Amino acid sequence: MAALLYRLGVSSARHPWRVIGAWLSALALAVGAFVLFGGTLSTAISIPGTPTEEVGAQIAEGFPDAGAGASTVLFQTVDGEPFTEAQQAEVGATLAALEDVDGVTGAVDPFATAKEIETQHADVARGLDEIAAARADVEAGLERIASQRTSLAETGALDAAVDALDAQQEDLESALAKLDAQQASLGNAAALMSLADGAQQISDDGATAMAAVQFNEAATTISEDLKDAIKASLADHPIDGVDVIPAGEISGEMPSIVGPGEIGGLLVAAIVLIVMLGTITAAGLPLIVALLGVAVGLMVSLSLSSVLDMMTLTPILGLMLGVAVGIDYALFIINRHRKQLRAGMEVRESIGLANGTSGNAVLFAGATVVTALLALNLVGISFLGAMGTVGAICVAVAIAMALSLTPALMGLAGSRLTPKAKGRGRARSAATRGRGASRKAMTTRRAVLTIVGAVALLIVIAIPALDMRMGLNTSAGEPAGSDGYRAYTLTRDEFGAGFNSPLVTVADMGDVVTDDALLAEQVRVGTALKSLDNVRAVVPMGASEDGTLLAFQLIPADGPTAASTEDLVVEIRDLKLAGVDSFGVAGNASGNIDISEKVADALPIYLAVVVGFSLLILLVVFRSLLVPLTATLGFILSLVAMFGGLTAVFQWGWLSGVFGINEPGPVLTFIPIVAVGVLFGLAMDYQLFLVSGMREAYVHGAPAREAVVTGLRAGRSVVVAAALIMVSVFSGFIFAESALVKSVGFALAFGVLLDAFVVRLLLIPAVMHLLGSAAWWLPRWLDRILPDVDVEGAALERSHPLPQSSDREGDDDLVAAGSPQG
Repeated sequence: MAALLYRLGVSSARHPWRVIGAWLSALALAVGAFVLFGGTLSTAISIPGTPTEEVGAQIAEGFPDAGAGASTVLFQTVDGEPFTEAQQAEVGATLAALEDVDGVTGAVDPFATAKEIETQHADVARGLDEIAAARADVEAGLERIASQRTSLAETGALDAAVDALDAQQEDLESALAKLDAQQASLGNAAALMSLADGAQQISDDGATAMAAVQFNEAATTISEDLKDAIKASLADHPIDGVDVIPAGEISGEMPSIVGPGEIGGLLVAAIVLIVMLGTITAAGLPLIVALLGVAVGLMVSLSLSSVLDMMTLTPILGLMLGVAVGIDYALFIINRHRKQLRAGMEVRESIGLANGTSGNAVLFAGATVVTALLALNLVGISFLGAMGTVGAICVAVAIAMALSLTPALMGLAGSRLTPKAKGRGRARSAATRGRGASRKAMTTRRAVLTIVGAVALLIVIAIPALDMRMGLNTSAGEPAGSDGYRAYTLTRDEFGAGFNSPLVTVADMGDVVTDDALLAEQVRVGTALKSLDNVRAVVPMGASEDGTLLAFQLIPADGPTAASTEDLVVEIRDLKLAGVDSFGVAGNASGNIDISEKVADALPIYLAVVVGFSLLILLVVFRSLLVPLTATLGFILSLVAMFGGLTAVFQWGWLSGVFGINEPGPVLTFIPIVAVGVLFGLAMDYQLFLVSGMREAYVHGAPAREAVVTGLRAGRSVVVAAALIMVSVFSGFIFAESALVKSVGFALAFGVLLDAFVVRLLLIPAVMHLLGSAAWWLPRWLDRILPDVDVEGAALERSHPLPQSSDREGDDDLVAAGSPQG
């Protein structure tokens, strides 16, 4: 492979414009494919087959009207005074206009609803009073008949008179029975209304109202066009003195792919490149390669959005990875090329050699990232598989760009990538430092202290992970000034946190509930639900068309991410009640539990796959048993420490002001499993570029402990630069407006920071020092069957020696793929 990449590098350098034209053509084709075949992205996170999805299907089938999606619009008076009658009328007109929007099936006027409820309460109260009066009359009549019976018995009355009294008594008793039935019916109606107390749509001060808007599809799948149409209709019907705030799914917006934070991250990456490479020309090449590569990768990925289940975050993850690895992989090759130029090698020969050695390592390291990402498809969760696939596509394009476009651009740049006069001086100085340092290994005391300190630091950072809760994104994570966050906080403050997380509960009655028994059964089941802890109100939704299901809307006491709301979902599902076969729950909180459990169940399996792959690939690369084991244990330490930092910041709220987090909440449910895949690949990159230099020095005769220092000095500066670039790019996304994007950016940036600087640059060299030559032990039988992959391209390097090897020996900036040959 190294020889093939050598030829590819030379050919690309010889015909740079052909390569550039080919990639620009590829971009044009990708854009065309996106225009022709691209689908829509979804803000919803769902997994078919979960209990929540099953209940949703029951509701859609049994309750066609309730099965459609719904969201809310909030109205609030500017002066904080109750709505005037004129304002109430305008609210009604605004909501009526919404019904003309294609895709909206109805809008519920809260003021009209409040009046209907008030009328119903009055009618029930009046009916009960009338029944009580009628009952009193009937009972008085029965008393009179009883008195007349006594008189007739004393006087010996005729049988005809007794028969007349019997007929009157029978009529009165029949009337009493009817009154009892009417009273029971009205009593059940009153009980149902009592269960719904607390579910009002107008705030106590009369200054805020909540209107339900119904759609012809699920709320989580409504299109951006429908959201825009609803917002436009609301804007076209302003109400004097009233703020109109779309809430829930209506307020949701697609997170922006590029913003100030992302641009800032790229600027920091550019500064790192300039500092390391010394010239603007050299620093600009990795940026060009990465940006063009991510453009191609994203267009290809988005053209698949009609067949893959893509979330709005999916292309953003691809962007993060594509830019970060694109810069890093190009940097590895360019850095090697610059060192060879300073050593006096001819430009095209140097490009070919850099592509065959460092490029070979890039190909191998990138393949581990791609494999780890594609393995997300093994967990059986479609949206995670799509994330992995898109990330893998963007990384694969970055690899291809690095191996073809980078040599082409280096060919155009010629010798301008490094000033030879200054460069040679620096190279010789570095060589002098490197030769002295390579003969002096670190002390055992220092190695032990480094291991203890690094492990202790990672364990301390990981402690919050013991309290990690996983959940879904809510409007609480939206930007402070957004409609979504305003609506979330307004709903919480004026109505109660539970109104942000209503639950739909379905009781499967087994048998058909007849119309005569419907009210009584609704009261019985609703009362059982209302008696559960943390239930604020229970609103009956009716019976299914076949009469076997009863549906209720429950308003929890707390918000959608509260532990008490999750406990409530579990309580409802476990509730046992005579005459009810089972209870099911749908809603954000139940979906949160189901998806979190599904992902939590998949995480150990995926982690086992990744760890197993890690051990296998490192065993082949380093031909050692202990090196793969220590590398994998180091990865696990950095991973759990990243979980700890994620929990402390996003769940506990530490430094929330710094990162712009409005309200702490659970860690996004899919971040741990995505982070495992991404960070594993990047950790193996750094392990490869550092430890391969140690192995090469050891194989060529250096004592084991001196080889550790030699390899570390050979690769550390480029790994530091690569890690800083990764952290910069990922950190740019921390300051995005979307909480989803923030948390992913933080997880990847913090994970790379810990793994590169604590594990790879401190912990692994110290462990390698203590292990000494035992680090490279491998049973002979295993050595015979393992393939020789020559990741470093050593064979190619021997056939293409540097003109001035002394300028190269021990160079502190030299990537491990081109480490000393002894």
